[in-house]
Amino acid sequence: MSTTEVVRNPGPGTRGRKVQITANFFEVKNLPNITIHHFDVTISPDVPPSTNRKVFSQFIDQFRVSDLQGARPVFDGRKNLFFPKAPPFDSRTFEIVLHEDARAKGTLTPSFKMKIKKVNEIHLSELSQFLQGQIPLTNNCLTAIMALDVLIHHEPAMLYQTIGRSFFTPHGSRPLSGGLDVWRGFHQSIRPAVGKMMVNLDVSATAFYQKGSLVEMIVKVLGLRTIDDLRRLSVPSLNRLERHIKGLRIQGTHRERSSRSFRILGLTKTAANDTLFSRHGQDGAAATDMIDVASYFKKAYNMTLSFPALPCVIVGKSAMLPLEVCTVVEGQRYPKKLDGSQTSDLIKFACLDPITRANNIKDGLRILSYAESDYLKDFGLKISNEMISIQARVLDPPKINYRTATGETGFLPMFIRELGITFEEMGMAVINKNPPIIYSGVNPETIEGSLKIAWVRAGDAVQLRPQLLVCVLPNIGVPLYAEIKRVADTILGVSTQCVQGKHIRTPKKQYCSNVCLKMNVKLGGVNSRLAVGSLPFLEEKVTIIFGADVTHPGPGEIDRPSVACLTASMDNKAGRFAAAIRIQPARQETITDLTDMAVELLRAFYASTNLTPERILFYRDGVAESQFAQVRRDEVAALKAAFKRLDKDYNPQLTFLVVQKRHHAKFFAMRAGMGDGKGNCQPGTVIDTEVVHPFEFNFYLQSHAGLLGTSRSAHYHVLHDEAGFSADDLQELTYRLCHLYARCTRAVSKVPSAYYAHLVAGRARFHLKGQNWSESGSTGAKTSSGEEGVTGDSTSSDKNGFGKVHGNLSKVMWFM
Repeated sequence: MSTTEVVRNPGPGTRGRKVQITANFFEVKNLPNITIHHFDVTISPDVPPSTNRKVFSQFIDQFRVSDLQGARPVFDGRKNLFFPKAPPFDSRTFEIVLHEDARAKGTLTPSFKMKIKKVNEIHLSELSQFLQGQIPLTNNCLTAIMALDVLIHHEPAMLYQTIGRSFFTPHGSRPLSGGLDVWRGFHQSIRPAVGKMMVNLDVSATAFYQKGSLVEMIVKVLGLRTIDDLRRLSVPSLNRLERHIKGLRIQGTHRERSSRSFRILGLTKTAANDTLFSRHGQDGAAATDMIDVASYFKKAYNMTLSFPALPCVIVGKSAMLPLEVCTVVEGQRYPKKLDGSQTSDLIKFACLDPITRANNIKDGLRILSYAESDYLKDFGLKISNEMISIQARVLDPPKINYRTATGETGFLPMFIRELGITFEEMGMAVINKNPPIIYSGVNPETIEGSLKIAWVRAGDAVQLRPQLLVCVLPNIGVPLYAEIKRVADTILGVSTQCVQGKHIRTPKKQYCSNVCLKMNVKLGGVNSRLAVGSLPFLEEKVTIIFGADVTHPGPGEIDRPSVACLTASMDNKAGRFAAAIRIQPARQETITDLTDMAVELLRAFYASTNLTPERILFYRDGVAESQFAQVRRDEVAALKAAFKRLDKDYNPQLTFLVVQKRHHAKFFAMRAGMGDGKGNCQPGTVIDTEVVHPFEFNFYLQSHAGLLGTSRSAHYHVLHDEAGFSADDLQELTYRLCHLYARCTRAVSKVPSAYYAHLVAGRARFHLKGQNWSESGSTGAKTSSGEEGVTGDSTSSDKNGFGKVHGNLSKVMWFM
């Protein structure tokens, strides 16, 4: 098949036990057979989408009856305007004057020009044909879906704080540390499904700046005990503060009846009582008359500043305000990366059990009030107020063979002894049961020397090259951990296992068992295999399984590249994996160097097994639906080029799937006894009807048992298939592979090869020397390098300062 041809659904699967579940999808009951009129919008002067919506609202108030014949068009806040019936013109320019309250967010321009020009007519009958599988996805269908999406988002966007496809309200918000709140919101999107359109509605959460006094927020940002501590701020604290509040929108409290807001551009270098400006033109002052900000506020507003020694915020070319007269405007999303504590608290807030989530979704449905919307009525759209019921199937779990036991049953020596016993109980030989112990400080700058000493002493103790170093860490965050991994991965070429000190005082068997699972694969071992006959696709023909992911810099990390990671199985049981890494331009999703990476791992597979793969199973993580066509075209072609580079006649069967976890589809058990006891679906639940793509090969699979909150299924979408999979065979194979994740003895939420690619990216970001990880935390940019052979070699790695993974780690899963 060609690299542009879509893979059609072979039909729903039949294996497994049938169960009835509900999903957070609401059916569009009737797709009207109307023509939507698409107009392009240009608003001048150029302003943000939030102001565009104010302009549009005023436009409707002024011209709906007189010029639009009573029509209610919907607007995306930028360029697209959709009418349910044709207005009496194809192009026209309107002049709109905003009221004072609509200008409160910062624009001083009272009038705008709004030009609208007709660009297209969208026939929903064509979308209906697509939903029935009668025609492929056309540009007209895509525009129709966009128009319907704008329709359901238009009213919430005019009323609430909107971010992407989600809208948020402060109702029920909770405080986070650092002057932030977490707001609850609702995500909605309209999606094509089997024979119909569906609205997907889910709960979401994100961080906002706390409204109110800027000074009080600063106390929280800097972690001060009282406001009086502001009198003793250091230069580093001021620099940190400036980074935090830059771009924040504030209002001044020094003028009555003024709602004008300002954007913070930075902090002055001097205090309010030392920051001078010219009073030229005020009260007859000459150009040379200068006054400091503190004195000016005393003279002009009869205000004595409480903190004259603090700097001012810069809000314009020559405009400054003392910190204490500023209040933070409500509804501003925090755009930067959260620290560890904030992230933990946000996750706790967002983590809802299935019953609570379902009830919150119903609350969102009441807020949206689809049935009462005049906009939906004008377009003839009716949306159900009940979650859809779906017949799903629960697949049988495979039989797993774990390693059999061959052994029997100061804090650190006790932990080492317990670890050794656990190793032997799990069937692994321990050569050195009393390894040398090295004590080191916690300064990351001295870790390289300490690790080198530990490496030498460990080797001297047994007259062999050390295979693994165990590092006991205090709970102090990322920097120490990052430096240990950088030195071990790129300089020493030895696997490391980090454990937190709090776990070794009274070492528990379960903790030691989990650590041993990680250590075993870092030493080249395999923790578990499926019983013979469980993976016929791998057993019938030689098969290699790939996983791929591209990770991008975090918010505000504009100087870091993206990282492409590829993993591949190194045996015919999908038990051992190797990895290749490349850096590439930031935000680029397609893998630039995929051909070279695939060649390296295919050669490594042959070196490991002395076999040439006849089939390739490729799981690609992190691709959005809008990127499917590009990834199908570019990456499938890159893999084909890799095959030809190895041998011009080499042409293994290739199946290429995308794995998505960042979606908003949620599935709920309908009755007690049909789920896991918490309202989640059971592990092995597969959904391939009703809410999937109308005719392309895709399915949802909940392979894991949810521990907290509502379980999120993985969505698998087949972009290319030369093996001719049936739905049953591919779903069952994927589910069984999810039981082979090396870190634990439970099935995981997505296929391990893709999971490993994500882990490699997380580790690889530490290979850049000299980074300050204290602020970036554990959720930031992922950066990496490569190594000649199995771990790859990026041509730009040295230029960007990335270390190369040491060749001694090429045959072990060092990234675990």
